[in-house]
Amino acid sequence: MEISIRRIIGPLLAMVLLAGISVAIWISPHRQDSPDSSDSPIEVKGMIGSEKESFFADPEVIRLLANKGFQVRTEKVGSRQIVSRELQGYDFGFPAGVPAALALQHKARARQVHAVFFTPMTIGSWGKVIQILEKQHIVKKTEGIFHIIDMPRLFDLINKGVRWNELSGNTGYATNKSILINSTDVRSSNSAAMYLALASYVANGDSIVGDLQQARDVLPKVMPLFLRQGFQESSSAGPFEDYTTMGMGKAPLVMIYESQFLEFQSKRAQPDPEMVLLYPRPTIYAKHIFVPFSENGERLGQLLAGDSDLQKMAARHGYRTARIEYFHDFLKGRHLEAPGVLMDVIDPPSYEILEHMIQAIERGLQ
Repeated sequence: MEISIRRIIGPLLAMVLLAGISVAIWISPHRQDSPDSSDSPIEVKGMIGSEKESFFADPEVIRLLANKGFQVRTEKVGSRQIVSRELQGYDFGFPAGVPAALALQHKARARQVHAVFFTPMTIGSWGKVIQILEKQHIVKKTEGIFHIIDMPRLFDLINKGVRWNELSGNTGYATNKSILINSTDVRSSNSAAMYLALASYVANGDSIVGDLQQARDVLPKVMPLFLRQGFQESSSAGPFEDYTTMGMGKAPLVMIYESQFLEFQSKRAQPDPEMVLLYPRPTIYAKHIFVPFSENGERLGQLLAGDSDLQKMAARHGYRTARIEYFHDFLKGRHLEAPGVLMDVIDPPSYEILEHMIQAIERGLQ
């Protein structure tokens, strides 16, 4: 009896052992083919303003993010349009401008946001145009930087429909075109919203528009700045491309971000001396605020705002950061000039006041 039991158990044990070896052989290559979860990059998707597209497309930025375990996919959306988009399926929004960022934070119910970098609003122009504006005492050069020292006078010329060839002493740009500052569409883009904030401040007697009555009072003065332009692009890349490709004939004065101008000039073999950047007095900063929608978005926001290498890369794209020395090193290395500190900087109106003015302009455009 004992012998027969052994005869039965022996083959069974052999079969179990053989099966175990077979399973081990089958599992082993599959484990080798599957990467450890800790080695897999964290994929995040977000909506960004078009002015930040080159930053996220920079191979060095991609490499730095990959070294930290991130693979970032971005979609270009007008900064103000991000607020109205469906947020599901995205990990973050990265608009320009505090008003748009605060509205987005409220919509996403984000506990915190991250101020990654910032840049002042400026006006791109040309050497011949600057000479005309200097004769009109609208522009003055101080320590190598051109400043618009009489914004009320410039806005008055625009609102009255004055043409370039009607300015006395104009021999360099004697066109019959009306004097205008080209901007993006205020309904969709932050750069135009910042232009409106700046213009409303000037129209309100150098004071931030603080209530609806003040907004109603300044609207007749600021609406023509936008209604007289005609077609306007929905993102900041459009007017800047006109400025750099079509030149003075199409775009003598264009509202742009300082970072756009500096990045463009830095990529040339030599900066174009005919392209001139004007700094309005006062001016306004466009802060680029990262708004996370998910835990992975929050981790990315902390990284972009806190990592020194990524902050240096931001400076290489013309942005100012909390570490101003990065911006100074960038300017020195590219033989560019920009004011280190801007003294006459204002804040925009509240989101509600700004929206009230934008909606009024929207009705005027319809």
